[in-house]
Amino acid sequence: MNEALPDVPEVRVVGLPQLTSGFDLVERLDLPMHLKVHGPLEPLGGEQLAQLSERINLKGRGGAGFPFHKKLRSVAEAAIKRGVRPVVVVNGSEDEPACRKDTVLINRAPHLILDGALLCAEAMGARTLVIGVTRESTQRSMEAALAERGLSNGRRSALRARVQRNPVRMVTGAAASLIRSIDGGPAIPPGRKVSASRSGVGGAPTLLSNAETFAQLAIAARIGPERYGNTGLYDEPGTVMLTVSGAVARPMVIEVPTGVPLRYVLQLAGAPPNPQGVLTGGYHGKWIDAATVDEAIVSRNSLQVVGGALGAGAILPISQDTCPLGESLRVAQWLAEESAGQCGPCYLGLPAAARGLEDILNGGGPAALEAVKQVAKNVKRRGACSHPDGSAMFLESTVKAFTDDLAAHVLGNGCGRPVEGVLPLFEGGKAPTGIPGGGGEENGPSRQKIYVDWTLCRGHGLCADILPEVFQLGADGFPTVAQADVPRFAEAKAVRAVRRCPALALRIEEDTRGQAPSSRTNLPVLSQGRGRRALGR
Repeated sequence: MNEALPDVPEVRVVGLPQLTSGFDLVERLDLPMHLKVHGPLEPLGGEQLAQLSERINLKGRGGAGFPFHKKLRSVAEAAIKRGVRPVVVVNGSEDEPACRKDTVLINRAPHLILDGALLCAEAMGARTLVIGVTRESTQRSMEAALAERGLSNGRRSALRARVQRNPVRMVTGAAASLIRSIDGGPAIPPGRKVSASRSGVGGAPTLLSNAETFAQLAIAARIGPERYGNTGLYDEPGTVMLTVSGAVARPMVIEVPTGVPLRYVLQLAGAPPNPQGVLTGGYHGKWIDAATVDEAIVSRNSLQVVGGALGAGAILPISQDTCPLGESLRVAQWLAEESAGQCGPCYLGLPAAARGLEDILNGGGPAALEAVKQVAKNVKRRGACSHPDGSAMFLESTVKAFTDDLAAHVLGNGCGRPVEGVLPLFEGGKAPTGIPGGGGEENGPSRQKIYVDWTLCRGHGLCADILPEVFQLGADGFPTVAQADVPRFAEAKAVRAVRRCPALALRIEEDTRGQAPSSRTNLPVLSQGRGRRALGR
């Protein structure tokens, strides 16, 4: 089984380092060492920054790839039009088990990221800077970097700067989730999609971009667009930070110029010479097959042409000795667990898609395959964030890339190969523990059970409408389960289902078997005698 990646794995570089300059000297570049390695940085005007970003074709390195110069101009125009100061947000959330490049940059070169963010803040007149992180190591490093620069969140500070720590969850990295948490809400996307450039933190125009994006801007501002363009491809100049794991001898983060053959990157990490497939872009990315690997080069456009994706910069090969559908099923199950639990097509559709993929592996035949395709199609563009879209893209790519293996499972008795767990997931399939929502109390196994009293149930079906995570109705219109665990995120809805059951046929109890006495307050238990009074309140 592949172990979870450490926060800071081995770091390599192809060619001359840019973002990783100085990594051979120290483990972490504090401010004095940062200035020795990179030199001072002169401020630039807003339009100068926009023109620089446009000339080097800088795009967001968090996965979406939106042109940075368009975002910069949009925020500046909205701020001027409304007469308010914009906010700058660095998204350092990196909550995918296969991604570590932003974590490496924050831990080892935090001042390079701050350089880019402060350039933008000064150029636009921003008075608020927030760095969003999810790991203890990145929080420590960035807070230390702010202190080294004398930046704080004090009311009298010319620039109020702080670190926002959120739970380690896939949806936490969504821009809307980060903005919502900065404003004091939960780190999940709101139901309404609003452009951060127009209305972000506190309703102000907000420049939000990925940590590597700001670091790339700082490099370009120092060396200029001409020198920056001397590295990599003419239409995608510069370097790219990649996280290479999966079936490799040495998982690593590597800085490479665009245009380097993907095969060479895989060889550096000790990948199999003839991988069965390579997942590009991470768990919201796409598979490319073995024949395509030799055609691919490291660039957004090239990977897209061959059916892959640069995405968040994760590259994961698998060998010929493992079942690709089984490996993908583990990821699909993890993606389903990472739903925020608030959009029906996502929190119902993704588990259904994972079950469908499992049915294929268990000999479900062509019907199971069609079910997976239909579910993946149905969840797209129907969520508050990109999680269902990215997960559906992963599932569709899996079905498309491994046709021979798929045929063996759908039409035969399976491929006969084991599932080795080479695609990294967090320990136990969960996120690291340590903060609420990060795999600890809120995401742990539920101790609450909901029960159906069949002597009272009349098949009204309201429980399935309120709590579809637990209840589904059978052909007779009655729930298909008599008792079930209540997911942590659905506890409030479970209480609502109990209170609104017209027949008072539901109750909630805490399962304390094998558990130490808990200080956690039990969910309300509504007995038959108290139910009508509760409904009347």
